[in-house]
Amino acid sequence: MKRGLLSVFAGAALLMGSASAFAHHSVSGEFDAGTPIEFTGTVKAVQWLNPHIYTQVETKDASGKVQMYRVEGGAPNALFRQGWRKDSVKPGVEVKFKGIRGKNPDSINVNGALTLAADGKKLWMGPGPAAHE
Repeated sequence: MKRGLLSVFAGAALLMGSASAFAHHSVSGEFDAGTPIEFTGTVKAVQWLNPHIYTQVETKDASGKVQMYRVEGGAPNALFRQGWRKDSVKPGVEVKFKGIRGKNPDSINVNGALTLAADGKKLWMGPGPAAHE
């Protein structure tokens, strides 16, 4: 009887421990709402990955040094349902970004709104709060 009960508890502990491996990160856990950022740059690549898409954008800082940012977007299936496809935004397109930086100062990840520079058409937003839109 004790052995069976011990097995049940061990199994439950394993399941609960593995659930955190599949947990989704919180926006406030990775990004800092106190560090806003805006830039205009050129799309280098768009990665349709789960749980978010990522758009790599190359820009230049105030000193002219090339800087690469990785803009976190929404979930691929949500964007697909909205009509976006993998080829909707091609490398070479100029975009504007307004949002927040990652908490890690060495991170190139940013979260916010990405728009086409030519006409202001909103491409996608990260899953963060609309306050940084």
